[in-house]
Amino acid sequence: MKYLVSLILIGVGFVGVAQEENSEPLTGPKIAFAENMFDFGDITQGDKVEHVFEFENIGNEALILSDVRTTCGCTAPEWPREPVAPGATASVKVVFNSTGKIGIQNKVITVMSNAVNNPARVKIVTNVLREKPNK
Repeated sequence: MKYLVSLILIGVGFVGVAQEENSEPLTGPKIAFAENMFDFGDITQGDKVEHVFEFENIGNEALILSDVRTTCGCTAPEWPREPVAPGATASVKVVFNSTGKIGIQNKVITVMSNAVNNPARVKIVTNVLREKPNK
């Protein structure tokens, strides 16, 4: 029995060493957003609102954004097409058009890149109120 316990402890020790070797720091670009969500609060149906999500390349290689996808055509993104150097900052601008929308809106923006933490996601939230009728 002592022999079996000793073998198990030795096996666990080897697994622990193997896991430590695999936990080396990742190399490459890494995107870090200053904020992951922005709430516009209440807006009126038909309003166009925009927000700029700032990010930094906290990796050690150039970050290249290849695409920014939104959950619907009501949300339009703009993003840098040139590489973002390590330590540099840039931004993704998002414009939300509330025409035809009503109630709570939760839109996810997916940022595709060459980052080690690809894809990255940010979101916008708003409550669209009915347009007030003209009197």
